[in-house]
Amino acid sequence: MSAPDRVRRVRLDALAFGGDYNPDQWSEQTWHEDIRLMREAGVNLVSLPIFSWPQLEPEPGVYEWEWLDRILDLLWGAGIAIDLATATATPPSWLLRAHPEMAPWDADGHRLEFGSRQTYCPSSPIWRENVARMARAMAERYGRHPGLAMWHISNEYGDHVSRCWCPESARHFRRWLQDRYGDLDGLNEAWGVNVWGQRYTAWEHIETPKKAPGPVNPTKLLDFERFSSDALLELFQIEIDVLREVTPDVAVTTNFMSMFRDLDYWDFAAREDVVTDDAYPEPADPTSHVGAALNYGLMRSLKGGQPWLLLESSASATSWRDVNVPKAPGKIRVESLQAVAHGSDAVMFFQWRQARYGQEKFHSSMLGHRGERSRSFQETKALGLELQRLEPVRGTRVRSRVALVVDWDSWWGTSAAESLPSQRLQWAQQARDWHRALFVLGQPTDAVRAIGPFDGYDLVVVPNLYIIEQPQADALRAFVERGGHLVVGPFSAVVDATEKVHPGGAPGPLRDLLGIEVDEQWPIADGMSERLAYAGRDLTVPSWSEWIEADADVEVRGTYAGGELDGLPAVTRRPVGDGTAWYVSATVEHEGMLSIFRDVLHSAGLDAREHTDLDVEVVTRSDETTDYTFYLNHGRAPVTVEIPQPGTDLLTGIHRSGHLALERYGVAVLSTPRSSRIQFAPLASSPSDTDPEEDA
Repeated sequence: MSAPDRVRRVRLDALAFGGDYNPDQWSEQTWHEDIRLMREAGVNLVSLPIFSWPQLEPEPGVYEWEWLDRILDLLWGAGIAIDLATATATPPSWLLRAHPEMAPWDADGHRLEFGSRQTYCPSSPIWRENVARMARAMAERYGRHPGLAMWHISNEYGDHVSRCWCPESARHFRRWLQDRYGDLDGLNEAWGVNVWGQRYTAWEHIETPKKAPGPVNPTKLLDFERFSSDALLELFQIEIDVLREVTPDVAVTTNFMSMFRDLDYWDFAAREDVVTDDAYPEPADPTSHVGAALNYGLMRSLKGGQPWLLLESSASATSWRDVNVPKAPGKIRVESLQAVAHGSDAVMFFQWRQARYGQEKFHSSMLGHRGERSRSFQETKALGLELQRLEPVRGTRVRSRVALVVDWDSWWGTSAAESLPSQRLQWAQQARDWHRALFVLGQPTDAVRAIGPFDGYDLVVVPNLYIIEQPQADALRAFVERGGHLVVGPFSAVVDATEKVHPGGAPGPLRDLLGIEVDEQWPIADGMSERLAYAGRDLTVPSWSEWIEADADVEVRGTYAGGELDGLPAVTRRPVGDGTAWYVSATVEHEGMLSIFRDVLHSAGLDAREHTDLDVEVVTRSDETTDYTFYLNHGRAPVTVEIPQPGTDLLTGIHRSGHLALERYGVAVLSTPRSSRIQFAPLASSPSDTDPEEDA
């Protein structure tokens, strides 16, 4: 088996629990107290030394390993494993001062200064050379340490610098374009330069897309997004190559940032051994768990449903929002167990001990400023001990029959260009709105590429696929023909990968599958709305509609009601092979999306809650013989749910049947024999039988 194909697993034989640890901010006396309290709380994994390059190499080529040697040995002696960072998250000051040309520039041509983190241009050869050197030094020093559980490369790529407009980035961008298009004729054809006289006659004439007198070429903007993601991917690969050369059997990862626009995580996940994520739902938003479920659906899907690791979360308040609201008592537990329900085999926090100084001194930690008397320590300690009871779920997979297409090209294409029919229709918002409806109706949702694979799913939803090529259209058609149900959203299949409108207009390669043609996009002015008649209900269309025409074999499920599109098709359904292909031509407010997706789910033979409650979530993880069904109440009021099958609650050891009462922020995890169908838990009773937004 070749090194890239070798299976490397995290060296930990339990659900991971712990957090980032920064011992270089504390005395050695404090280290001993930390380790005592970690053991008391059930901590078995910590991440370090993420930002310690200056402490490890205070001068070029002069290393001071002794302090890290000591803390690693102390931790491992206490049974605590290490997610060992390569310490390349940010450059030391001596490196940047010696090579100011490696600093990043913003789009206005300003050089960004040292004093925060990620002060580097991803394309800089100086930075890349030093990153490889430091990764090798770490691997050679610690590659055989018995406490090494996995390698943690850099930290949150793109968090502060995901795009750079410096001269080195421009040179790299030109090389990337040459690799993509071959010659200037290929680039000029791809970019459509005959519009506005933009033809290039020399590669040196191409710059990064800085501010111009008017709208910038949309294909250039799209390619710059692709290039910028690839530049950081190359940087990631440099460290992967070093670590796999020196330590070929140790798993590598880099921590993602949930549904992050700037990096194509499909590409990044393909290079690493395990997916890890940093998740920070907004405590002030009572619906933040819905977005978290979408994020986690992506994380578990990035490597084909394999368990992933929640590597960072907050014990209470963060430090980077305008107003940093703490988590209410019980929220730490329910949010952490939500991640486990969605396939995480870890609950980790930023950070272990709350800092006394610096930019994150007000960011909550497992061990707050009051030490072991802090509420965060008492709650995380209780959580750590509780996680030990969930050991049977480790390694199991989430059961889902629904997938949502996540496509970075379409995300970039609907958010980067200025020359769209409307700036109000963007991929990310569409994805969140459609996922929200599926969440409320009780369906856990995975993520997939537009090319598939779609095996194992009954329903695939495509909130927006602005950019499409023929292979994607072929994969979607094959899914429908063999019995799948597909729902495609507005402004989809409009352009190809070079931002050229498909011949005949939208939906381009999906025209024969959907059986419709879009005559004209019809965005709705701010402050206005239109109406849509669907199944006897009058639905609100807030921002986008389309003039579409349908073939004779297409069933019109909903029509526009009023306005210039009055009576025209709005929602269509077409049988194809053994499946069906739907098209929703409008943005629809939440209550309306519930009506449409309830219809879609029933036609696909899937369950949909009749009574909805945004606070209640049910997710099942399974192995070959057992279902582990998580019942989560994200609300402040108690709720009761029906239990389809009696089972034993892993958290309490109590056998449950009939109905299950969940207190405020309550959780139960029922173990039952594996069912042939995914367990579905309708609401039995609650303070409100409807989504709070519907009442509003």
